Amino acid sequence: MTNALPPLHNGHAPFTLQELFREALYAFEEWDAELTEPIVTFEGRVVPISQVFEAMRQCDDIVPMNIVGAVTERLTKPWEGEGPLDQMSFSTAARVMGVLVRKRLLANGVPEIAAVAEQTAERHSDS
Repeated sequence: MTNALPPLHNGHAPFTLQELFREALYAFEEWDAELTEPIVTFEGRVVPISQVFEAMRQCDDIVPMNIVGAVTERLTKPWEGEGPLDQMSFSTAARVMGVLVRKRLLANGVPEIAAVAEQTAERHSDS
């Protein structure tokens, strides 16, 4: 499967990917009790929010403060940024959000469902 998202350039994300990160964060905020992971769209493609967060894991760009607040309010421990301005990189924010998505999916039992579907597909391909 090829990644439908634009690549980073020397640790920097294109503006469109930064905006998509913001959309994925909002989608996470609105994620209620559904079992399925929220999605966002990019250039007409449907993308799970975890894929957006994964695409930003190596991004060195600084997160705007309004996004920092949206990420840190979900943490169970206080967060302290690096440097005098308490800045957070998209890499840090993406890693935090990726963990939160996985935790939510585990709480909803989705990985078990995916594992069963994967095993069923493997059995059919072995036949």
